[in-house]
Amino acid sequence: MTEKTARVVVIGGGYAGVMAANRIQGGGATVTLVNPRTKFVERIRLHQLAIQNDDAIEEFATLLNPGVRLVVDGAERIDAAAHTVALASGATLAYDYLVYAVGSTGAVPAGVPGAREFAYPLSELEQAERLRARLADLHVSAPIVVVGGGLTGIEAASEFAEAGRSVTLVGELGPSLSEPGRRSVAKRLHKLGVAVIETMVTEVTGSEVALADGRRLPSAATVWTAGFGVPGLAADSGLATDGIGRLLTDETLTSIDNPYIVAAGDAAAPSGLPYRMSCQAGLPLGAQAANTVLSRIGGVEAADASVPMSAQCISLGRRGGTLQFQHKDDTPTNLYVGGRAGALIKEQVCRWTLKWMRGEAVKPGSYKSQKGPDRKAALAARESETMAP
Repeated sequence: MTEKTARVVVIGGGYAGVMAANRIQGGGATVTLVNPRTKFVERIRLHQLAIQNDDAIEEFATLLNPGVRLVVDGAERIDAAAHTVALASGATLAYDYLVYAVGSTGAVPAGVPGAREFAYPLSELEQAERLRARLADLHVSAPIVVVGGGLTGIEAASEFAEAGRSVTLVGELGPSLSEPGRRSVAKRLHKLGVAVIETMVTEVTGSEVALADGRRLPSAATVWTAGFGVPGLAADSGLATDGIGRLLTDETLTSIDNPYIVAAGDAAAPSGLPYRMSCQAGLPLGAQAANTVLSRIGGVEAADASVPMSAQCISLGRRGGTLQFQHKDDTPTNLYVGGRAGALIKEQVCRWTLKWMRGEAVKPGSYKSQKGPDRKAALAARESETMAP
């Protein structure tokens, strides 16, 4: 096998998959990208799509190296032994190396009565379009409940409220933020008129939600942002996964089952200690998965992945935002930038994610990321905990 003849299939056309495909194509391999949609989805703008101030999509032609072959189809099963991928259309793709970059999806729990029936997730294009249609049918004064106080919930609640909607956010507010960062977010939400209730939802109906404290809130549209899952492709294909279905890999992002399968993005669990699901991790993981594949093709040792998690960027409507600075290990510092400056930084980051992918398409290898934390100590500590009686 040589660089010129190696066939690489990339499953998933998100941030990690596009980055990996572009870099591998530049290394001389034949690259096929499999994605179920004809266009790239800007997941970090789906809350904007729902409120109709952005379409959250980009043409793959503007993001992919022209040499990358795009196959619009779904991947149904990976046959690791045969080096093939079965597609939903019935076709089969053969590969020498496979990049598993299927991303993540919203997870609405079955344990909350009515949630799967009545709630609106907001992590995929079709989900956001369904919510957009629902909001378009509602009077602007109709109450909206956003379940989940993480970054997606905060961004959705802010965007809806800035558009004049009546919004209640239910859940622990900004658990990944520092206290100063959390206060910055809370201040902006208060200014927008968002009511924040830090409790749990116990039931969802078509017109209200029930809370753990016994209260019931009217809700014409309940938006569910609490929790993420991943597609079941790896587990269904008999590959080793973690508890929610992420592909288990070593630190080079190589499957622990098969040296010809490399994972990137939200669906990867290196050493069972995955990075936070985000495009911030997806881009460098995509680049490093590509580096691993190219190293294997070239017959050299692959390097361990190193992903810095330096900040969390939160949009709070179009006129506000919070940039939460992080240590390299993804724990928050007390430093943040809020207000209009935070909004400008967030918007610039959204634009740069596309610019970085386009840059990699034109000049593979041009995308650079800082070195991340040394994970050896964290892995050793976890190993000690596992072995302790």
